[in-house]
Amino acid sequence: MRERSFWGWGYADRYPDAAGRDNVAQLVEATLGFAPTARLDAPSLDAVALRAPRFEAPAALADVVDQGAEARIRHTYGRAYRDVVRGFHRDFAVAPDAVATPRDEADVRRILDFAADARVAVVPYGGGSSVVGGVECAGEGHAGVLSLDLGALNGVLEVSHIDRLARIQAGALGPALEAGLKAHGLTLRHFPQSFEHSTLGGWIATRAGGHFATLYTHIDDLVASVRMLTPAGLYATRTLPGSGAGPSPDRLALGSEGALGVITEAVVRVRPRPTFRAQASLHFARFEDAVEAAREIAQAGLYPSNCRLLDAREAALNAVTADGSSVLIVAFESADHPLAPWLERAVELGRGRGGVVQGSLTYREGEAARGEGSAEAWRSAFIDAPYLQSILVGLGIMADTFETACPWSRFGELHAALVHDVRDAMKRVAGRGTLTCRFTHVYPDGPAPYYTFLCPTRPGSELSQWAEIKAAASEALLKHGATITHHHAVGRTHRPWYQRQVPEAFQAALRAAKVALDPAGILNPGVLV
Repeated sequence: MRERSFWGWGYADRYPDAAGRDNVAQLVEATLGFAPTARLDAPSLDAVALRAPRFEAPAALADVVDQGAEARIRHTYGRAYRDVVRGFHRDFAVAPDAVATPRDEADVRRILDFAADARVAVVPYGGGSSVVGGVECAGEGHAGVLSLDLGALNGVLEVSHIDRLARIQAGALGPALEAGLKAHGLTLRHFPQSFEHSTLGGWIATRAGGHFATLYTHIDDLVASVRMLTPAGLYATRTLPGSGAGPSPDRLALGSEGALGVITEAVVRVRPRPTFRAQASLHFARFEDAVEAAREIAQAGLYPSNCRLLDAREAALNAVTADGSSVLIVAFESADHPLAPWLERAVELGRGRGGVVQGSLTYREGEAARGEGSAEAWRSAFIDAPYLQSILVGLGIMADTFETACPWSRFGELHAALVHDVRDAMKRVAGRGTLTCRFTHVYPDGPAPYYTFLCPTRPGSELSQWAEIKAAASEALLKHGATITHHHAVGRTHRPWYQRQVPEAFQAALRAAKVALDPAGILNPGVLV
């Protein structure tokens, strides 16, 4: 199998050689206006030093538990900027003491029973793509930490064409899940940026955002029921198209981040694979006009599958356009009918706000049909962005993101505050920096803006520089009534601001649920509560 990087994003062979890194450095300097501050080689796995495990797994679990160094290193971090920095510099001080790979629910139960008795913290692990510290656990107050890798629970178990439902195990990675559904002519159509290296269980546990820019924006919209093992027993919800029977038990599992139970499988809503596609790209001289166009499309009941707005810096950084315009990419898809009227109406709304269509409206048929021009350039940049972040760490450049959602009426004020506060923080800690914005999802009542910040770093100060910029952004979000996260989850990174965002009474109820489902407090301590 192709080797995954133990410290950075994705596959190890995507980290370029010295000549390749020099090319990236030149491109960065030309695009951002500041030079890289380092030229470092990637670390090697055998150069990482680990402390000895704090506990010894019992012989009864020898068939599912690995306490070797490589397994522990590979399950230490997610792939947030601060994770990649620590991994790049071979800092694995918080490595788990053991990695368990259950083959079925019976194995999960055995592991949870052992951990509760031994006071060992258990961190559920899907694809390891968390960007909020969701899989990192030092284990304070516990006898140690065990990473629970669900990768072996990866099957598509049942498919119903009549109900358009599929029962899938939580450890299924995105490509394997889609391959299993493709055999039935179906798709989940949930493609987060981490798709290749994240799992169904991870999407549910973090309330991940996916492919659709409107209507079915979160995995929440695609989950019909959940099966979860908790230290207190089985937590299984009923598969229903809808219900008004009290607070939804599914909602307790969605976004639970491994703190309430271990998601082992779910029934999800699937659909026929699309064969009709239509798309257009509109350029706007003013970002504010593009925002208004996105709002009108979101409120028109057209429900495009893609409605991505890139500001001028985002468009330039991703080689979509260099003409200084903001770009709105609009696309529709269907397995049932052609889409010309929908696209034409969306374009009409965009033109009404001053948008200029780049090229022509594109209509395609066939399952493999893809876009062209701005849409395809954006798609390629979107997939490659996490790899670029890892490369930039070796060049001494910080590249990270934060995302949120707010009502349309508040966006202008929020955006201005974020631009001011984040740029000011970058100037304080790095002397300069670049901030870009795009909309990943749009709703009738508001957008989900997504920001990228890039700046030079000082050797040894990367994490303190990052913390000051992150705090500036987070404080601005809460001050202006936005959410601390739209789809990246809470984890350990966002918890201080999350606790200020949600009502105290809700926090008390969540703590009570934690005690009821996890009496010994072993599940992913430090997230949510």
